[in-house]
Amino acid sequence: MNTQGLQHVTAFAKDPAENLRFYTEVLGLRLVKKTVNFDDPATYHFYFGNQNGEPGTIITFFPFQGSRPGTVGKGQAGRIYFSVPKGALPFWQRRLEENGVSVIEETMLSEQVLLFDDTEDLPLAIMEDERSGQSEWTPSGITEKEAITGMRGVLLYSYRPEATIQFLMERFGYSKTGEENQIVRLQSEARIGHIIDVDLAPKEAGAGGYGTVHHVAFRTTKKEQAEWKDILADSHLASSDILDRSYFTSIYFRESGGILFEMATDEPGFMTDESFENLGTELKLPEWLEEHRSQITAILPKMVKGD
Repeated sequence: MNTQGLQHVTAFAKDPAENLRFYTEVLGLRLVKKTVNFDDPATYHFYFGNQNGEPGTIITFFPFQGSRPGTVGKGQAGRIYFSVPKGALPFWQRRLEENGVSVIEETMLSEQVLLFDDTEDLPLAIMEDERSGQSEWTPSGITEKEAITGMRGVLLYSYRPEATIQFLMERFGYSKTGEENQIVRLQSEARIGHIIDVDLAPKEAGAGGYGTVHHVAFRTTKKEQAEWKDILADSHLASSDILDRSYFTSIYFRESGGILFEMATDEPGFMTDESFENLGTELKLPEWLEEHRSQITAILPKMVKGD
């Protein structure tokens, strides 16, 4: 079975208020869901995306207050790519620099890209991509000609780059479309979240902490999700049970290069407990945590209006 590209990417942050500010006010993404880490309800879980949280536009964060910085390296996704309309790079270079972000303009696989880190050292990039269309979410100072349309893809740092490439091509249906400066580019047919780059020579081992990616999630259907467990078993890869994440269901596994992957469904989506107009405005808890709301809100950082 082929995947339909990325569903979301989840990373670690440190300061929830700064994380919220940077991704909504600087990058102009929409906060589509504010909930908690289901395994650690004292920590927020933020979902940012386009106007309705379409799969392939979502980047999520666990902002662990007081956490240590991580090391970006082998066994992780090393950089997250965002898509913008053609011609928008000069706008984003100005906007980022005006907000105190250091930007490097570079040619990568024959195209111009902007490389930068967020304010907690997570590596990011902005790339022009006509196939992703235009965003309807245009906060102040950003028009549809510049707004981020979603994720374009990720750069992977694998312990076994060739094995990771083989897995993505043979099991996920990606095709190799380029290679330059030790970077191999793979591509799916998806409209957004369709690029996977693999570094053939990552230099150091990664370590979790703020400024690093926790996992990369790929799109699947409910029916196919169960079948993926058998496919992964055939590849000698152990996977988790199917887990309910409220807005999708998930299975997790580590591919042979050590990177944590997730197979996440598109359904039911983010409007199961909030209307389109109210997405991301209230703290949402799953049913099994709702009875503990008062205890949870008492220990969560007081930094978002409505908490």
